[in-house]
Amino acid sequence: MDFTINEMQKMQKILQEQYKDKWESIEPENGKNKLLWMVGEIGEVIDIVKKNGGEKASEDPAIRSHLIEEMADVLMFYNDAMLCYGITADELKNSYKEKFERNMKRW
Repeated sequence: MDFTINEMQKMQKILQEQYKDKWESIEPENGKNKLLWMVGEIGEVIDIVKKNGGEKASEDPAIRSHLIEEMADVLMFYNDAMLCYGITADELKNSYKEKFERNMKRW
């Protein structure tokens, strides 16, 4: 079974409810902060690859596990940002498909 954006967003909503007294709320004004946190996590992913090289990051079990964990952090903030702006999985899918189609005809 595939893991979907809808499932990730449901999980994020559960996390947000669990920590509503500790985390900033999911609303458009806080979307920029979620995006900034996501960029920070992307930096951690890049650091792992820079430090170890792509091949080692792909093949060494401990490094790969750390890489995947940081990628999951990126997706968590990504989903938080989507929730802040009210972007649905269907909207994202449709936009992704349109972008794919344009890119397929690019050159």
